[in-house]
Amino acid sequence: MNQDVKQQEAPALDRGDTRVRHDEGLMGAVNGFIDRVRSGDLGMLPVFVGLIVISIVFSSLNPVFLAPNNLVNLLFDCATVGVISLGIVCVLMLGEIDLSVGSMSGFASALVGVLWVNSGWPVAGAIAVAILAGIAVGALYAFLYNRLGMPSFIASLAGLLAILGMQLYILGPTGSINLPYASPLVRFGQILIMPAWLSHLLALVPGVVLIVTGLATMNRRRDAKLSAQPLANLVIKAVVLTAALEFAVYYLNLGRGVPWMFGLFVLLAVVLNYALTRTKWGRSMFAVGGNREAARRSGINVRRIYMSAFVLCSTLAALGGVLSAARLASSSQQAGTGDVNLNAIAAAVIGGTSLFGGRGSAYSALLGIIVIQAISNGLTLLNLPSSLRYMITGGVLATAVIVDSLARRSRVSHGRA
Repeated sequence: MNQDVKQQEAPALDRGDTRVRHDEGLMGAVNGFIDRVRSGDLGMLPVFVGLIVISIVFSSLNPVFLAPNNLVNLLFDCATVGVISLGIVCVLMLGEIDLSVGSMSGFASALVGVLWVNSGWPVAGAIAVAILAGIAVGALYAFLYNRLGMPSFIASLAGLLAILGMQLYILGPTGSINLPYASPLVRFGQILIMPAWLSHLLALVPGVVLIVTGLATMNRRRDAKLSAQPLANLVIKAVVLTAALEFAVYYLNLGRGVPWMFGLFVLLAVVLNYALTRTKWGRSMFAVGGNREAARRSGINVRRIYMSAFVLCSTLAALGGVLSAARLASSSQQAGTGDVNLNAIAAAVIGGTSLFGGRGSAYSALLGIIVIQAISNGLTLLNLPSSLRYMITGGVLATAVIVDSLARRSRVSHGRA
């Protein structure tokens, strides 16, 4: 009888049956997650834990922290630096850096003010020139790196000083230009909110996309006679994600609602994430960041990848400067200075993008900037000095780098094992 049982089981094994046992359902997913954490693949776990701790601490000290309208203001503030951080993710994935993103955003802000208000240009034309300036600066960095071998640290440090000088020059002795408060650009940066029905509808999209892409992946793996995750796990993930997003939207709509500017930031993060994970360019980014020489030998145009990363970084920095001008309703000498560089780079790293290259996600900028702005917002509500904000943000950044280093060491040792 044992022989008959074995004969019945053998065809299933031979044809690569992808059905999973009942004990490989939810518990199997949990055990798989634990195994990934032990191997050093922490993903977004540290960020979520950090957000929970920050929320508990600041809400216990000041209940206003979790008030709907305060969270709406926090999302407005996240969008400006968050867009800049998306570009930082691209260069960090290659193991490089751009120290001039703050100056680039300030210069773009100044261009909008000078061309639009002082010179009478259409606002769309002024924004286009600011974006083109970002493209030109990124192309210059790529040329210095690809053709002359100048390290990105030195090139962007020189760019930081030069671009800051240009910003001060074009603003002139006044140093500040007020933008028309009633203009669509300023309204977009300060008061425009999505309709409640639209925000709830958009909150359904990620869950639907997760189901569709998950089913497609399962079918492809089954066609290739590979194991696939159970359908129940996929449904649970989609339901949990949708419930969380719908609750967040519901809670924000108890106040002013979801800002359009934050929606633009999320859209850019989604587009960049798709490009990084679903396109040949994205796969090339990971390959070059992981091992440049191996990527070159496999036929990847390494110089073109570096060009695209630097251009994308400076362009997003310029766009962040335009959004900053809209948020503040002004272009000034202070735009892009202070902690803009710190927050943009820290957001990408805190969110999980590796400083060593080869690993990162567009969503790391999204989650990382929420962490940073939550700290800043909470300390402001407590009326504490900005010195504490710098120290705490620096501590969080150092912790994120330490976690990344330990996780990288764990992945290496696990791979050897």
